[in-house]
Amino acid sequence: MKALLLENIHPGAAEAFRRAGIEVETRAGSLSGDELLDAVSGVQLLGIRSNTTVTADVLDAAKDLLAVGCFCIGTNQVELSAAAERGIAVFNAPYSNTRSVVELVLGEIVVLARRLTEKTQRMHEGVWDKSARGSHEIRGRTLGIVGYGNIGTQLSNMAEAVGLRVIFYDTADRLAHGNARRVPTLDALLEQADIVSIHVDGRPGNAGLFGAEQFARMKPRSMFINASRGMVIDEQALRENILSGHIAGAAVDVFPIEPKAQGDEFGSPLRGLDNVILTPHIGGSTQEAQEEIGHFVSTKLTDFVTGGATALSVNLPNVAAPRPPGVFRTGYLHTSTPGVLAEINRLLADAGVNVTGQSLSTQGDHGYVLTDTDRVLPDEVLSALRQAPQTVWLRSYEI
Repeated sequence: MKALLLENIHPGAAEAFRRAGIEVETRAGSLSGDELLDAVSGVQLLGIRSNTTVTADVLDAAKDLLAVGCFCIGTNQVELSAAAERGIAVFNAPYSNTRSVVELVLGEIVVLARRLTEKTQRMHEGVWDKSARGSHEIRGRTLGIVGYGNIGTQLSNMAEAVGLRVIFYDTADRLAHGNARRVPTLDALLEQADIVSIHVDGRPGNAGLFGAEQFARMKPRSMFINASRGMVIDEQALRENILSGHIAGAAVDVFPIEPKAQGDEFGSPLRGLDNVILTPHIGGSTQEAQEEIGHFVSTKLTDFVTGGATALSVNLPNVAAPRPPGVFRTGYLHTSTPGVLAEINRLLADAGVNVTGQSLSTQGDHGYVLTDTDRVLPDEVLSALRQAPQTVWLRSYEI
């Protein structure tokens, strides 16, 4: 079995695969086009971050592919429905870099409020500028969080700890943490917040969420932070609001178009503006977060290929079963059809096979069954299941 890891995934992931007897190839940058199509040939496990796009064409080229690991939070770079149709599991790390992103945002709030980007630049130029003009404390200011999920809620808790008041807006029902207060609309948040921080996911409906109209609704001399997705904001509109002075400062970590590899040229209309922090998509790029992500996703992939576990897969039914020693396990992915479990158990009963454990889950168009038995399934049972019209794949594991 072979794993291909792209985009400088933490070496701990490669070590974990090798301990499991999996061959590993690593590459520093992302791949696209024919280069990616060629690279996935003969690969069973593909590891990517946010800059490699896995389309249906890539999945078709990867004839041996069993699973894709997104070593990051988002999965919008993978065609999830196409992967599910082909029985390819997709995993990610939804929580592992939360703290790193939150610490970056908090740091940016202080840096923007004190206009430290300009102060440090002038010092490097040999100019001693000790003026307090435009420099403020953050205590007592109102932070507006757009998107109150894992990152938004932890930011809420830490922001209150340093004296910020917190309001938030989310389209889903979310429990307010601490003294945070929900506001009913995005417009209401923009009109009240001194700092707006975006923490939404990459679903298509969030594209263009922040444009000229939203920036215009923000309080004069407020600050703006985007550490979520590049396609969320209109960069040109943000530039105009920075130049006009309506927005006092901004920090942006994600961009609609990002370079594919280290050292490639970066272009943005936000370059060269005063009190604007631009970072190269490093919200989760701490050693601690990358090590945790490498461990988390490699564990999910290894558990899937060695024992059939799909816990926290984003596109296949989630089944997690204990791994008692000495049992024989069968993983059966099928189109969701009534009577499948009954048919499996009838075949096992007719063959005199004793079931020691069984777990079933359905999601969308698919169902997934893990069955543990006291002996290897007879060939006639395996053959009957493989030939059934609802079968996507059937795999056996010795636990």
